[in-house]
Amino acid sequence: MSDGDRPAVEEPRLAIRRQVSSPWSRRGLLVVFLPLLAAVLTGVTVLGTSGNALLPFERVTTLEGRMASKRDFFEDEKVRRILLKHHIRIHVTSVGSREFAIRDLSPYDFVFPSGQPAGDLITHQRSRSGEFATVHRPFVSPLVLATYRAYAEALRSVGIVTAQRASDGGKPLYYRLNTRKFLEFVHAGRQWNDIGVQKYGITNTNRMLAQSSDVCTANSAGTYLALVAFTWRGRGGDGDREVPRTDQEADARARAIKPLMEQGLPHADVFRTYISPEGKGVAPVIVTYEHQYLSYQDQFLAKSGKLDDDRVLLYPDSQHVTQPQFIALNKEGDRLGELVTRDPELRRRAMELGFRILDPSGEVAGDQLAAYLEGQRIPVPEVAGGTRAAMPRLRLLERMISIVGDCPPQEAG
Repeated sequence: MSDGDRPAVEEPRLAIRRQVSSPWSRRGLLVVFLPLLAAVLTGVTVLGTSGNALLPFERVTTLEGRMASKRDFFEDEKVRRILLKHHIRIHVTSVGSREFAIRDLSPYDFVFPSGQPAGDLITHQRSRSGEFATVHRPFVSPLVLATYRAYAEALRSVGIVTAQRASDGGKPLYYRLNTRKFLEFVHAGRQWNDIGVQKYGITNTNRMLAQSSDVCTANSAGTYLALVAFTWRGRGGDGDREVPRTDQEADARARAIKPLMEQGLPHADVFRTYISPEGKGVAPVIVTYEHQYLSYQDQFLAKSGKLDDDRVLLYPDSQHVTQPQFIALNKEGDRLGELVTRDPELRRRAMELGFRILDPSGEVAGDQLAAYLEGQRIPVPEVAGGTRAAMPRLRLLERMISIVGDCPPQEAG
């Protein structure tokens, strides 16, 4: 067969199969797992810097607590991080101190009433029923009146307050209140305009009053009631005694001071109202705690680089330093109470939040708060001096609260 007669034969082809990239190839593994590895390392770094590197692998106990103004401490992010290092997480239910003192506490591991009267109600009730209750006292905070510069200067013009000298020579943030004279103006029904507040850029035809939370639910209002009763003595048919000593004296004193008190704002809203733009018109003077104001100024300074010199404090000349009581309701709560009272990091953070921390003997721990405030360039208030307001016996205070607030008295020992 000649070449021309041979059938044409196609040349062989080399088939090259395209390699499909698998996610499990070396390159695919790197693509998938490198971002995951970076995320894990970032998480470990964050946990390491916060001191909580082992927390994902260790048991964290969640404790239930009920409290009022002291929620500021337990809701603070730094406090929460410190507690996580001790494997504790806190869930807070916020309610007025006296209100939770008269409710079922079985769902809770601890309660933190803002003062001794509410704390005594709880411990007396649990003692009668044989239930666990251990008291810790980590810090204190004086009861104060918070207002605005225009109102403070109007009060100064009629001799009701005197300014504390500002150490930096600037505008004063703190004033000393002549409580008796203030109550005399309240009793006379004087309006803010009557004392010349218009000269300071405000017109207010409302009566001069200090606004508090509901006295039936809040410790601050109950404490202010006791302060007013101590100051306004001798007008209720009970002679000139500092505090009532009988049911009849308590009832008479309560009826005498009821017109001097303005209450009703929910406990959580009083200070919030004060720092709001509407505060000047809604509640020119409020009953609050020193730590709330100092913490507010610290935060305001950190954000703005200056102090809020429009908001000021009035320190009553009849002082009452509230004594918040951390009451553990079980062993886990007791461990937390020990930490709050003794742990150096928690004690320092409490001071940074404006509280006056206590030493193991129950005394205010030197002037640590003053040193901190000076370091932050916040003026240090002068609280020393004046008369210490006495509290009536708990049972009599309860009678007075029931009359002023139109609520049932609570049984107290």
